Parts: sequence; structure tokens; C-alpha cells
Amino acid sequence: MALEIKQVQKLAQQLVMTPQLQQAIKLLQLSRFELEELITKELEENPVLEEEEAEERADEEAASKEPAETDPSAEEEGAEPEAAEEAAADSYPELADAGISHDTTPVDKIGTWDWQEYLETHSNSIHGSLTEEASHEDGEGYPSWENTLTKRNSLEDHLIWQLRLSRLTEREEKIGLSIISKLDENGYLAIPLEEVCQATQAAPEEAERVLKRIQFFDPVGVAARDLRECLLAQLENLGHGAHLAAKMVAGYLSQLHPQYYERLARELGVSVNEVVAAAHLIARLEPKPAWGFEEEEVRVIVPDVSVEKIGNEYVVLLNDDGIPRLRVNPLYRRLANREGEQEERAREYLKEKVRAATWLIKSIHQRQRTLYRVSQSIVKFQRDFLDYGVSQLRPMVLRDVAEEIGMHESTVSRATANKYIHTPRGLFELKYFFQSGLRMGEGENVASESVKEKIRHIISSEDPKRPYSDQHIAKMLSQELIGIARRTVAKYREAMGIYSSSRRRQPYLLK
Repeated sequence: MALEIKQVQKLAQQLVMTPQLQQAIKLLQLSRFELEELITKELEENPVLEEEEAEERADEEAASKEPAETDPSAEEEGAEPEAAEEAAADSYPELADAGISHDTTPVDKIGTWDWQEYLETHSNSIHGSLTEEASHEDGEGYPSWENTLTKRNSLEDHLIWQLRLSRLTEREEKIGLSIISKLDENGYLAIPLEEVCQATQAAPEEAERVLKRIQFFDPVGVAARDLRECLLAQLENLGHGAHLAAKMVAGYLSQLHPQYYERLARELGVSVNEVVAAAHLIARLEPKPAWGFEEEEVRVIVPDVSVEKIGNEYVVLLNDDGIPRLRVNPLYRRLANREGEQEERAREYLKEKVRAATWLIKSIHQRQRTLYRVSQSIVKFQRDFLDYGVSQLRPMVLRDVAEEIGMHESTVSRATANKYIHTPRGLFELKYFFQSGLRMGEGENVASESVKEKIRHIISSEDPKRPYSDQHIAKMLSQELIGIARRTVAKYREAMGIYSSSRRRQPYLLK
């Protein structure tokens, strides 16, 4: 067959993602914190984009400082925003149906700020709006932001503070600082003591003496070289240095398990009950002295959606706190729409910025509308969960919500990613409500999370001396018409962090 070059014309369809569509998809899957960061960045980079609330506050300040002036161009500029709104409604009817529009209220002329007067009349306190009504007894307002900033105390700072208060020589303090600087994340000495001696030119017995001193700082057991030394320091601090527990830690730490209690009792010449009592004492000690001094800060989760029960109905409320209400500056919009050959480059720049700001505002509105519809559908499906708890959680997949609200499954997946909902039952991630199901009798299904809750309840009520095996738990669930295999019980148990029956068994309980 001969090869030849020829032109062929054909008709085909393909999906092209415009930059605007890509932006809408990106905004939909952002978490609340990421959305706030993106809006802040856009406010800094796009001069035509502004925060509506800040605009209104500036207008109020300007009105209070100088008489209101009538802008003769206000009536003229009103037609252009209306035309822009009509064009946007024609291009995006779904946004018009949702009641989405742009606020194009003209900007009043703002006078020059008198900063000295502002600082004298406005407090820099946390509760600025309350300073005139609420104050301390001495007449002063709340402390300023600078006086409320704080830093979490680290373990190293805490130990150095105690080291400074100890009656140590300058040389011993130098050794102590070297030891404290070499602690790991659990509070243990991370290097051999010989390296501390080399770094500080100290004798081994001198470094050992300072180390023992630090080990009795708060928290007791810090700077220990291993778990045994850490626990012995804590026992000695409690006055149990000669107790049976100290002997067990010193010589039998690896055998502190119920299956070895009888052998330990024989070797130590005591009763099994005494061994059990000593083991319970050891279990109350802290194996990681640095606990509570972690550097990571706990991030507070702010829910994107809240559900409140009003009467017999659950109402979905979007949480817009912290998300600025944006608008396009009408002055820049007018400049971008002016005709003429002069300043063509500036006009094109403004048009691009106005277009970007308009699409950002539309995308944010669309994101909030989609999140609301998805949350409303989830609440509808999981009504029994809101009424009765986890035991009534229904199995649900993305398709259920997608068909309910007329959207694609991928859109529902993005809308629920990194989003949280506050319900009368607590705070949950939206993806928590999408659960696989196990078949029950009569063709019904039960959510996997409900089965986990049942397994947790069964294990909590078992006899510690004779815990239930996974097979026995599966049989108990089958009596409730839940068909589940032993390996599935094991998988759910491990996911909940519950030990196997052999490790849960406690043959000796402290009386």
C-alpha cells in the first residue's frame, strides 16, 4: 500500500477546560484556610478587587469627618454595571438563578486620614468595639495586641529556667546547658555522656553528677539515657526507690507482661498480687518525659457548615466568617470601559484585572452554593444519624448525593474534600458520612462506622480475663443480622486501635 500525504477534514467534540473553569474547580476543593489565604493573596495582587466590608467602614469614617458630597457621575456610572450584570446573567444563567450578583455601589470620596486623631480615639485592643462600654476597674481598656502575644514554652526553655535557679557553679551550668541542648523529642539524652565530657572538658563523674541533678528537674526522668533510667528516677522521686516496682524495672523490665507475672513472683519471692500492684504502679509512670512540650501547635478546625435543629427540622447554615465579601472597585471598572485611543495599555491591563476579579467572585459564590447543596443533601440522607447517633449512620456513596443534587460525582468529591460540618452530634469531616455498607437481613445495609461502634461496645463490655476473639465477635454480630467475616472484624478492630484478644487479656486484676 502506497503512502501519501493528504488533508482530511472531520468533525469531532472534545472537552476544553477554560482558565475560568480550572479556577472554579480549584476553589471548590480548597479547604477554608486555603481559601482565606488565596483571597488575601488576590486582594494584595489585584488592585481592582476590594473587600466590601472594609469599603463600607471607610465610607462611614469619611461621612463622619466631612459633609456628604453628591457625585454627579454617580447616575452616569449606574448603567454600565447593570449592562455588565445582564451580560453575566446571559452567559451564566445558573449564577443568575442562584441570585449571584456584583455590588457596584459607587465609591464616595474619602477624605485624608488624620492618623493622630485616629490613634487617640480608637483603641488597639482585642475587643475594639467594646472598649467604650467594657473596661477594667481602673478605667483602662483591654491590653493591646502586643501585650497579648505569647509563645509556647519549650522543654529546653523550661529546663534552662530550672538550671539557672539551681545552685550550680559556672562550670556545672555549662555542662548542664550542653546536656539540655542534646535531648531528643521524647526528652532522652540523644548522645553518649562521653561526648558531653569532650565538649565541655568535664570529668565523667562531674558530668554524671550534673546529669543526675537534671533528671530530677520537672518533668522528672528527663535527660535519661534509656527507659529504665527514666522510670527509676520517677520511682525514686515518689519515694519508691527501694520498692518492688524499682526492682522489677531494674532487672525485669522486658518481662512486665501478665503472662510472666507468676514467674516474676517466684523469682522475686513475692506473691502474684504484689507483682500486679507493682506493675500497676509502673504503668502510671511517664515513659516520655517530653510529653506536653511538643513544638507542634494544635490547629483549631473552623467548620465550613453548621447544622442546627429548629423544631423538627435540621437547617444547614454556611459559615462565612473570615471569608471576605469581595467586590470590583467601580472606579476601576469605569476606567476599563472608557473608549478612546489614549492609554490603551493601561485600559487593557484594567480590563484583564476586572475580568479576573469578576471570575474570582463568581467562583467563590459558586463554591459556596455547591457546598451548601451538598451539605443539605448529606443532612437529608443522614437524618437518623443526627437524631440517634452513630448506630444509625446510613451507608452512602458519592453517587447518592450526586444524583440528588444533579451534579457529577467528581464535583461532590471536591466539594467534600477538607471541609468540616458542625452538627448536634459533634464536628465531622464531610467525607465521614460517605460510608461503605455491610448487608443485613431483609436486604438492608448498615454503615461500616456503625459496625465499628458495635464492635467497640462489645469489647468494652467483655470480661478482661476472657476477652472475646474476633470469631466470637463476628458470631455476636450475626445474631443482629449483620453478616461479617472474622477478618473484617479484625480489620475494623485494628483501624480503631484495639488490641487482639491475646493482648487484651488481663488474667491478674488489682483488687
